[in-house]
Amino acid sequence: MDSTENLFPGSGFQQNDGFTSNLTAVNTSLLYTSLLSPMMDKTINMLMIVVLFITMVSLGCTMEVTKIKDHILKPKGVAIAVLSQYGIMPLTAFCLVKGFQLPETTAVVILICGCCPGGALSNILALALKGDMNLSIVMTSCSTLLALGMMPLLLYLYCQGFSNLQKAVPYVDIIVSLVAILVPCSTGILINYFRPHFSKIISKVGLGVLMISIVVIGIISSVEIGGSLLNVLSPPLMTIASLMPLVGYAFGYIISSIFRLNQPERRTVAMETGCQNIQLCATILKVAFPPAVIGPMYLFPLVYGSFQLTEAAVLIVLFRCYQRFSRKWKSDTNSRCQ
Repeated sequence: MDSTENLFPGSGFQQNDGFTSNLTAVNTSLLYTSLLSPMMDKTINMLMIVVLFITMVSLGCTMEVTKIKDHILKPKGVAIAVLSQYGIMPLTAFCLVKGFQLPETTAVVILICGCCPGGALSNILALALKGDMNLSIVMTSCSTLLALGMMPLLLYLYCQGFSNLQKAVPYVDIIVSLVAILVPCSTGILINYFRPHFSKIISKVGLGVLMISIVVIGIISSVEIGGSLLNVLSPPLMTIASLMPLVGYAFGYIISSIFRLNQPERRTVAMETGCQNIQLCATILKVAFPPAVIGPMYLFPLVYGSFQLTEAAVLIVLFRCYQRFSRKWKSDTNSRCQ
């Protein structure tokens, strides 16, 4: 029996799969059979699933049915935002993967990250940029709901551009993961509708849990994996992780400007486009792929998330400085005119 077969127990990868044979022949450096102890692997899996559940409930608590209805009746902003989210980011991921000529496993990870919907963090960033919060929440809601169909479709389409990559994506596991996140998100919407006084508390708790979990999972994984983390921190992957959110922020703003959205809406679309649900991405990678295939690459969303947060923070600081100097300049101008 081929030794390759034992590396993928119950994973859906067949022995005669083109992806598996190519991975075995060319990219053996990406196969890790003992990155994490079985107990630690299960612990991280359960932790990521629980934290994602709490985060999605808190995201649902920010969604108001009446405001969602208003944007659905006037869908221009939402349509442009969704077009930016599912048009720019997957295409950016595809171009970067092609440009750097990455191995199949790494390519799949980056494509999945690029096809992910917007995350709850984008609402906080849009608020910091004084964006349109109704549009931000509705866009996050719509992109999350549309992910059920758009993620598998986009992954299928973009994987056609690579040889031996079509069978590397666990479509069924991704769809199951997306269906699972709709349940806590719907629960949060119901809580906000019937018990709105609980929603603010749940939202704050969810954001806190999200921040803490990113740090804890990153530390645990780094300690367990050790030197293998350098594969995630390689120059090409660091470059991709830094470019993807920056491209999303820039083109989100440009596209919304072309369609003449107002300034708060432009800033909102920019944040929603470049800021993705990295926790969902990390959970999908950890649950859908066996450890022998994914290796330390499931940590890539954390690296990507650190860049998208850092770059957003820089944009927020620049925006706040611009506002302050603009107000000061107007005040000085008015005082001279008087």
